Amino acid sequence: MLNSLCDVPGIRVGHAQDEVARTGCTVILPDRPAVAGVDVRGSAPGSREIEVIKPVRLVQEIHGILLTGGSAFGLDASGGVQRYLEERGIGYDVQVTKVPIVPTAVIFDLAVGDAKIRPTAAMAYTACEQASYAETREGLIGAGCGATVGKIRGIQHCMLGGVGMASWKSGSLAIGALVVVNALGDVIDPVNGKIIAGAKNDEGSLLHTPEYLKSHFLSPFKSWGNTTLAVVATNAAFKRDGVTKIAEMAQDGLAYAIRPSHTHFDGDMLFALSVGDEPADVMAVGAIAAELVAAAIVRAVRVSNAVK
Repeated sequence: MLNSLCDVPGIRVGHAQDEVARTGCTVILPDRPAVAGVDVRGSAPGSREIEVIKPVRLVQEIHGILLTGGSAFGLDASGGVQRYLEERGIGYDVQVTKVPIVPTAVIFDLAVGDAKIRPTAAMAYTACEQASYAETREGLIGAGCGATVGKIRGIQHCMLGGVGMASWKSGSLAIGALVVVNALGDVIDPVNGKIIAGAKNDEGSLLHTPEYLKSHFLSPFKSWGNTTLAVVATNAAFKRDGVTKIAEMAQDGLAYAIRPSHTHFDGDMLFALSVGDEPADVMAVGAIAAELVAAAIVRAVRVSNAVK
């Protein structure tokens, strides 16, 4: 076990980033068309090809997922994933060609690094080329390169976010999670309830955002630079309605580990993928996936901030 999304058989993960501009992208590529679901709870989402994967839509498969920085500008990068897949004959067959279906979601990282440099189609193509079945890197990489957390007092009082992963296996059943943590709120370790990364006060110690909100409930908060994105995958077999329910349950992992989560300045979004034929119950997979999402969030900020 790698404690990675790649522990789910048939999943590759790839990253590419501009470390000077502090932005990048992360691609998830299934070996075969995946059944996908999505749950959107943040009020400021940026996305592409989300409606197509909701229940009762015609297309019942996706061919990749792209998570990227650059806010709405970063959506252009999805063309690089489409080109990579099209060149390999992968996509939804419409007779005259095959159209790769690549749901894409963005984080707002324009407030760090260089706001004029965003992920491009070329960068996303590079992430596809570098995609591996054994990717384990976490922290400030890929879409998490410019991620931050704890921004209730603005970007100048925040800490680092990043990419985190976690996985679980029992027999032949595998479940994995990958999260790009870029939240307004603090990150809490659900095991002990302690803040491990978040907003800081003027002295540099942790502020405790939920308590700050209790004493500043009339303040005109404007905290740009947020959104946490997650992908959970399993080799269990589910149809669209089942995998959508898993996405809904798994997004509870954000609330386990980020407080507050799903604010009107966050675009929190979670994708769920079914990429295998193993038997499993929707409720069980959803509950396990929520715990993995929370664990991945904690791992992301521990690695980025070197917190033990």
